[in-house]
Amino acid sequence: MTEDDPRTDGGTQTANRVDELLARIERKRLVRLLFSLGALVLAAAVAYFGTGFLGDRPVPDILRFAQYEFFVTEFLRLLRPTFVDLTFYTREAGIGGLRAIWVTLTNPATVVETATSLRSDLLVSGVVITLSIGIIGTIIGFPFALFFGVLGSERVIPFPFNFAFRGVMSTIRAIPALVWVFIFAALVPLSPLTAMLAVATDTIGNLGRLFTDELEEIQEGPIEAIKSTGADRSQVISFGMLSQVSTSFIAWTLYILEINTRIAVSLGVVGAGGLGQYIQQNLNLFNSFRAGAGLVTLLFLVLSIELISSRTRAWLRPSEHESKGLVDAIRDLGDGSKWLGTSSGKE
Repeated sequence: MTEDDPRTDGGTQTANRVDELLARIERKRLVRLLFSLGALVLAAAVAYFGTGFLGDRPVPDILRFAQYEFFVTEFLRLLRPTFVDLTFYTREAGIGGLRAIWVTLTNPATVVETATSLRSDLLVSGVVITLSIGIIGTIIGFPFALFFGVLGSERVIPFPFNFAFRGVMSTIRAIPALVWVFIFAALVPLSPLTAMLAVATDTIGNLGRLFTDELEEIQEGPIEAIKSTGADRSQVISFGMLSQVSTSFIAWTLYILEINTRIAVSLGVVGAGGLGQYIQQNLNLFNSFRAGAGLVTLLFLVLSIELISSRTRAWLRPSEHESKGLVDAIRDLGDGSKWLGTSSGKE
């Protein structure tokens, strides 16, 4: 081949295009790297100066005067929980540590007696109060959430009239449950009943909005089919719209119930009773061993509710959840590739 050979020119042009493409990729990679470094520097600066702003002093002073030894001592005590407050029996007999759990399991009668006492200074009754706040609050809030959620959908009420219902839900959501409980404290004294009212109100805003969003995504086919039968407006809504989302509505309600249980714990911390109040009182009195028992109980409660809720929602909507048994879930905890996100998900 000579220098005038067209095959030589074509090969050179192809090599040049490859070089340009590689150079372009390298420039993009460099730009992304510089952007990432800039974002990291900006995040570090926001964290540094933000900490100083919230601490009302320079960060070096905060680090210098922090009570590390006291913190470590209290934290280590939390890791050695004593369940002496589990029931009336364990408290009166002075049975602490993990042995109190076994003694309680072998004396179920004391569990019933403690559960019905509704005292926030005992763990079993604290759990009952917390669960009751979450469950009853969700039940009371559900019909109102359904009312506002359905009427907030543009498919049911035409724009802009549906915004009146959306506005109510947005207003409710803008106020946290921790604030609602103090608003209702003017109605009834701060107690589990006040917390239940706050949870119910919070449910209207959050669950209602989920209902509205779910209705906005339904398909037109079933609605047109119902209309073609000469059905009136209420029948179209009932059989053409709500029939499409009934399963999703139940699944979202279970999800909100899971969240409401956590909210009930938070409301207890501000004095509304339940497990949160038990933890808060013992932390204030530096009874860290007992507070640790409250935290372990809280962890068990929240994980149990989450497991039951997620499994039920997976059963209701199998197409949106990967079917996995409890044994498989525990086995996956030992799979390092799943922790690192390198698993292909195919077995």
